[in-house]
Amino acid sequence: MGVKNQWKFLVFLIMMMNCCASMAEVEYFKYKDPKQRIGARIKDLMKRMTLEEKIGQMTQADRSVLSKEVMKKYFIGSILSVPFPGSLPSEQASPKTWVDMVNDFQSGSLSTRLGIPMIYGIDAVHGHNDVYKATVFPHNVGLGVTRQICVPKLNRDPVLIKKIGAATALEVRATGIPYTFAPCIAVCRDPRWGRCYESYSEDPKIVKLMTEIIPGLQGDIPAGSRKGVPFVDGQNKVAACAKHYVGDGGTHLGIDQNNTIIDAKGLFSIHMPAYYDSIIKGVATIMTSYSSWNGVKMHKNRYLVTDFLKNTLKFRGFVISDFQGIDRITTPLHANYTYSIIAGMNAGIDMFMVGFTYEEFITRLTYLVKNKFVPMRRVNDAVKRILRVKFIMGLFENPLADYSMAKYLGCQEHRDLAREAVRKTLVLLKNGKSLTKPLLPLSKKASKILVAGSHADNLGYQCGGWTIRWQGLSGNNNTAGTTILSAIKNVVDPTTQVVYDENPSGEFIKSNKFDYAIVVVGEYPYAEYYGDNSNLTIPDPGPTTIKNVCGSVKCVVVLITGRPVVVEPYVETIDALVAAWLPGTEGQGITDVLFGDYGFTGKLARTWFKSVDQLPMNVGDSHYDPLYPFGFGLTTEPRKGL
Repeated sequence: MGVKNQWKFLVFLIMMMNCCASMAEVEYFKYKDPKQRIGARIKDLMKRMTLEEKIGQMTQADRSVLSKEVMKKYFIGSILSVPFPGSLPSEQASPKTWVDMVNDFQSGSLSTRLGIPMIYGIDAVHGHNDVYKATVFPHNVGLGVTRQICVPKLNRDPVLIKKIGAATALEVRATGIPYTFAPCIAVCRDPRWGRCYESYSEDPKIVKLMTEIIPGLQGDIPAGSRKGVPFVDGQNKVAACAKHYVGDGGTHLGIDQNNTIIDAKGLFSIHMPAYYDSIIKGVATIMTSYSSWNGVKMHKNRYLVTDFLKNTLKFRGFVISDFQGIDRITTPLHANYTYSIIAGMNAGIDMFMVGFTYEEFITRLTYLVKNKFVPMRRVNDAVKRILRVKFIMGLFENPLADYSMAKYLGCQEHRDLAREAVRKTLVLLKNGKSLTKPLLPLSKKASKILVAGSHADNLGYQCGGWTIRWQGLSGNNNTAGTTILSAIKNVVDPTTQVVYDENPSGEFIKSNKFDYAIVVVGEYPYAEYYGDNSNLTIPDPGPTTIKNVCGSVKCVVVLITGRPVVVEPYVETIDALVAAWLPGTEGQGITDVLFGDYGFTGKLARTWFKSVDQLPMNVGDSHYDPLYPFGFGLTTEPRKGL
């Protein structure tokens, strides 16, 4: 090669190097750089986004109507699964099936121009309750009972509720999901409400204590963090959602999605305090309530969502609607969707859980923004908050799940924790017909015992609503766990004969020489408005079973209910009465205490009324005259070798 050609080649080489360097500079995206501050990453990404991409981020749709092609076409920002056929990947889906499904949707999001990852959410409200073989913990109505142990021990062990949050996070992550719509921090003031079992207590102080589940789910917020800024500590944790903002537990007559009639002092002193604590603990998202406050739907309440939650409390996560929440702004539902979108946007909702109508939502909101019916600053506020949560969660660095977490789903450590929780949720309401002759703890070495009742051998009833299906299920084949009957058979002496008859006749009982009987009855599963109940009686054949059994032999009645129910007519007949609430999959926790391996410690977190005519009645009310008062609960000492 001649000197002239050598110089040409050198010039060409320098030009190519400069070109590559320029290309490298062009290809650098600040928002993809984890070394950059989150604020800078958000700013860089948002200036690159089109209106269509921003509105896509604000859309959360049901898994059943989506595909990775739809994710790419509409830039969908979030997906949810609800416990309905079609919304779950398959019946009894394995962790691998879940992970593969989530990753398939995520691949659609990552293939978009900017590669913004979607966030997948699910209602893991008492464990990962929608998933086959997951650990199902007691519902919140029972966990509120444990509040007397909700203080760190001297060795600084995490409190029970925090441990439950951490276990739930691991099981949710086992299926590739990074976001749960929990906890519910409603303060249920009327047990006629069908969601009362989702509330920890009628007392806002107890509900505040139980927000400790948030650092269990998300991780402990670092010292010195700015108030209101969300925090999620890595791939073993999930984003949480405090719900339903605000006043959902105070609706008139306990009717779901109804009107909460209360002055500002009452709302802020009863229903708001747990939100203060949730925000301080870094909760990532807050869900608005279907209910109204003094006639104004929460999904359109700008004062409470924007002025108070965002501006006064400085909440910096995102506000999400409930499922088709804006549709319910109008009557009938979805009657004027354009108006509902404007009202929800104006209120300050950031992400819209539209369910199935994502195309209509995106089309209409796009039109409203382009024609200045909805200001662009409102869109930017929403998207900024959504991206903040996604960056904080590490979704941009780790958008895809793997199978390494599958080992945590339903693992023995979590089942042991759930069993402990069951023990501590039990409340002993009566023990013996006289103080000198307690029935509990029961002897393990009895000759012959009777187990009766519709709920003794039914895992679905034991778990209640929001388990595998929205309204719950009946039977023992829907998930893995231990029924109360199985637990009894496992704990008694091998020589003890256990006879099970769901609804025995008096003649049958009298013809057998039973040492004692265990009767397990209660409510059948329900969720939300299907559980609204104005009479709160024990469903048939529960009362008949109680009368037949307890009228013929010494008996302990174990109530499986999502709230206090009418028991006064039966109390005199019953020897011992236990409120077990909705204990979940680990029935051994009940027998641990019935048979004296552990003592009863639970204290009522709800008032147990005499008659529904007294309702609503809460501790401190002037007409307070309960059957069992708030804070009541008999105790027993552990007795080994019975």
